[in-house]
Amino acid sequence: MFSWSFIPWILQIPNLVCAFGNSECYFRIKDFSHDGNVMIGAFFPLYYYYTNKKIPHKNLPNHYEDLYLQYKFKNYQFVLALVFAIEEINRNPHLLPNTSLGFDLHNIPFSEKNTLMNAFIWLTGVNGDIVNYNCKLEQKSAAALTGTSFAISAHMGTLLQLYKIPQLTFGPFDSILGDRAQFTSLYQMAPKDTYLPRGIVSLMLHFKWSWVGLLLTDDHRGMQILSDLKEEMKKNRVCVAFVELISGTWNSFSHKFWKSLGKIEDSSANVIIIFGDTDSLQGLMKNIGQKLTTWKVWIMNSQWDVTNHNDYFMLDSFHGSLTFSHHYEEMVDFSNFIQTVHPSKYPEDTYLPKLWHLFFKCPFSKINCKLLDNCQPNASLDLLPKQNFDTAMSEESYYIYNAVYSVAHSLHKLILKHIQLQQSENGEENIFLPWQLHPFLQNNYMNNHVGSHMVMDMNSKLDSKYDIINFWNFPKGMGLKVKVGSFSPYAPHGQELSLSNHLIQWPARFTEIPKSVCYKLCEPGFRRTVIQGKAACCFDCISCPDNEISNDTADMDHCVKCPESHYANTERNHCLQKTVTFLHFEDPLGMALSSTALCFSAITATVLGIFVKHRDTPIVKANNRALSYILLITLIICFLSSLLFIGQPNTATCILQQTTFGIVFTVALSTVLAKALTVVIAFKVTFPGKWMRWLMISRATNYIIPIFTLLQIILCGIWLGTSPPFVDQDSHAQHGHIIILCNKGSAIAFHCVLGYLCSLAIGSYIMAFLSRNLPDKFNEAKFLTFSMLVFFSVWVTFLPVYHSTKGTIMVAMEIFSILSSSAALLGFIFAPKCYIIFLKPDKNVLHGIRDNSHRGRNYLN
Repeated sequence: MFSWSFIPWILQIPNLVCAFGNSECYFRIKDFSHDGNVMIGAFFPLYYYYTNKKIPHKNLPNHYEDLYLQYKFKNYQFVLALVFAIEEINRNPHLLPNTSLGFDLHNIPFSEKNTLMNAFIWLTGVNGDIVNYNCKLEQKSAAALTGTSFAISAHMGTLLQLYKIPQLTFGPFDSILGDRAQFTSLYQMAPKDTYLPRGIVSLMLHFKWSWVGLLLTDDHRGMQILSDLKEEMKKNRVCVAFVELISGTWNSFSHKFWKSLGKIEDSSANVIIIFGDTDSLQGLMKNIGQKLTTWKVWIMNSQWDVTNHNDYFMLDSFHGSLTFSHHYEEMVDFSNFIQTVHPSKYPEDTYLPKLWHLFFKCPFSKINCKLLDNCQPNASLDLLPKQNFDTAMSEESYYIYNAVYSVAHSLHKLILKHIQLQQSENGEENIFLPWQLHPFLQNNYMNNHVGSHMVMDMNSKLDSKYDIINFWNFPKGMGLKVKVGSFSPYAPHGQELSLSNHLIQWPARFTEIPKSVCYKLCEPGFRRTVIQGKAACCFDCISCPDNEISNDTADMDHCVKCPESHYANTERNHCLQKTVTFLHFEDPLGMALSSTALCFSAITATVLGIFVKHRDTPIVKANNRALSYILLITLIICFLSSLLFIGQPNTATCILQQTTFGIVFTVALSTVLAKALTVVIAFKVTFPGKWMRWLMISRATNYIIPIFTLLQIILCGIWLGTSPPFVDQDSHAQHGHIIILCNKGSAIAFHCVLGYLCSLAIGSYIMAFLSRNLPDKFNEAKFLTFSMLVFFSVWVTFLPVYHSTKGTIMVAMEIFSILSSSAALLGFIFAPKCYIIFLKPDKNVLHGIRDNSHRGRNYLN
């Protein structure tokens, strides 16, 4: 019934066992069992043989001389979980009374051939290649426990389902194994990983990791998780830096992995997701550990064992890694049970003596390979370093424990059913067949003694909560697995991930939370922009637009616009309060304009005084003395009206600005038009014509000013009645300032007023132009022509310049136009007369006025 293997030549044991490979007993392999009324077959990966150079054996075909033995002592916890569960059940008087559970333990080697060979040995009881024969005296087998990889469970499942023997797997959940049409007798203890991609991406978002690499198994599980991860990442704008699919074959990983390792080292991604199980990617972890890749954060699923690769370095490649493990209740009783485990307590166990020999240096007896008595008396497995043997129940051990209870509960119900159907005769034991357990395993709920609720129906397999485990192994040898958070898909939205950042230890390279992004972090004042031709997560940094900021929260996708009352500073990382301003009298520009207005007003008043003083001279009386007085007074008001545009605006000043400007300039231009028309009438009246005589006699020119002024007053009244000017703020004209100014209200009305003035200017210009060549020496028609030409040019130029400027400059332009146009009227019309009055008094006489060649009457007032 037992399988023996003995290696007579010297074996070289790598890693832990190499220092203690001097005893033949250490390499003598023997599967063992624990008897009971009902037996459970357990197939665990406990050791394997391997070869390096493949040197053919001289005598044995298909064998090698350089054959090495490697124990997986970390997996010995599977055996302890099995023994612990069976002992608990056998002690329980309410579960399987009068029935004891036992087990047959067999190793699962790496090759598929040996996997099926051990299965045949368990089924037939024959250590050979004979099939379809059962040499067992009685059938006591109830179920088989298999794991840890999909390949082992699938190969054994194809054999066990021929006998309809229930097969319970403790490896990771696999959708193919869940196909009831293909695997009719197989039950998976592990829950589905439906929400694992969502949990991993939630972790990415929590730490703002948007650029990650993927190392996956090159099989259907790897393809499925790749599809699910990419879909979840796409939803949350997390990008894949690279994808490497690693073959699970023992010897095929080497060449491809070294190429993959180069991509890992060259990649800018600091976070790498590894998905697979220990059997399918057993070479991956070893090579990563040997390369001391300490600058990456590894995100792994729970099937990885990161503590079984030892070397002589203090650093560990997997220190700081994070693992998603299915949540299960902690079992204190199991830890207490491990403390009591000793080779003397389980003499049939052939693995315990090897552990004591290896870790506690206990020698073997050369006679029977039993441990000698001169060993450490208080030796216990809980004294071993955690990287060598962890006493806390692992995830796989938890599934083994549940699987044993599943079989026990199903068997208990089956026995109760048999008792109800028929009573045992003559004290004979109840006889059952393994296939009779299937209905109970499929349809019944089972509550084990730690309160975990499990559903054995494969179509209703529950998804579980995840614990997030942080691996601490610095300095190397610590081997602590610390729970730092959890992920529950059933929690309210936004609360699925719970994490304690302060508990997490990162790889030795990082002094803070690592960054894993496809761009350099954008500093305050900059925002991210997509780089053309690269992944959607790859960004470049550009400066924020005008009046927008990115504050101390760096690495922003969008800049934030400052409120209207604020402006962005030069670095564009803060909004500063704008200064309220307007065209002050104290400002250099305001002071210059106001001084100019007052000076011109004083000059105009002086000219008016001169004209009043010399009112009886011909030069003053020429061209209608009264019109000259009106024009000078109007020009004084025009110059002073520009002061309304300086200082803090209010509603009254805004209304007065435009109405005063429009009306006063209308009076001035009407006066000029009247003066020009007076010249024309004076020189045309000598010729026959009743119409010209009527204009001269009726003094019609006196009505020009009130008529045209009344029209402008009506136009201004309509303006004020429909959309009057009002106080406004301009927060965009000048950086860092809010300018208070007068809004014109109706732009159409403003341009109509301005157009009306220009029309009067054009009319006056035409009249003056027609009389420019009249012979009188005091004829001012030429000066009127020049003044109107300048006036028209100023205001025509004013329009485009006015609309192209903003803020106080726009106000200053309007003031400048008022002053310059008024100064043109004053200078061109009255400067020549003042010149004659003061510098050429000899010409300011009546006989010098008339042109002797012209016999028309003089047009003196």
